[in-house]
Amino acid sequence: MVGPLLAGCGGGAQSSNEAKPRLVVSAAASLTEALTSCSQQFDRADVRLSFAGSDELAAQIRQGVEPDVYAAANTKLPEALNKEGLVRQPRVFTTNELVLAVPADSQIRSVDALTRPGPKVVVGSESVPIGSYTREVLSRLGEGRARAVLANVRSNEPDVKGVIGKLTQGAADAGFVYASDVDATNGRLRAVELPERLQPTVAYGGAVVDGAPQPEAARAYVEDLTSGRCARALEQAGFGPPPG
Repeated sequence: MVGPLLAGCGGGAQSSNEAKPRLVVSAAASLTEALTSCSQQFDRADVRLSFAGSDELAAQIRQGVEPDVYAAANTKLPEALNKEGLVRQPRVFTTNELVLAVPADSQIRSVDALTRPGPKVVVGSESVPIGSYTREVLSRLGEGRARAVLANVRSNEPDVKGVIGKLTQGAADAGFVYASDVDATNGRLRAVELPERLQPTVAYGGAVVDGAPQPEAARAYVEDLTSGRCARALEQAGFGPPPG
């Protein structure tokens, strides 16, 4: 699990006259590697990154926490916050693919293997985007096969890093994650691609939080996610471009 984590990503030491404003970004756990890399080079502010499940971060905003930027692993949560007057109009800034992740030496080659008794499966909880996408995949398998897969589920994790953790620790045989998360394991896990008919549309939405302490820098950061250094970092990390 990747809980709320405040990570400083500013540059080197600066004089007080040159000090940058602090920009707090609450972002989905699956964005950890890409945003940690690119945010160090963000010119407009000293970026502090807080990673967790998208639903947990949305709940924090509803409870009065005011980061400058919210970046979720779906579009549903930022759109809901926008309707509640808590964030500005969201933008879709990147996409991803759902895959079945297994240990590199696993004999599991398809989702069908999960419908038989035996494999230990780990998934995201229903409230977090990775869990919602997973259940969308299972619904397309048909009721009987979906029920068989769910019978093998050993845990529901609060974010995608929890699923990855169970797999890399040897506590599970397979789990549904994003393709970029498998890439980040440097070969410890292998991605089993899903048939196109099972693949959900995985799109990430970002928005400036209403009342953000640094609204101008926040707008610039969301733009950077779409077409700047962070957009390039996302591509290098295995994410896809935003929908055309």
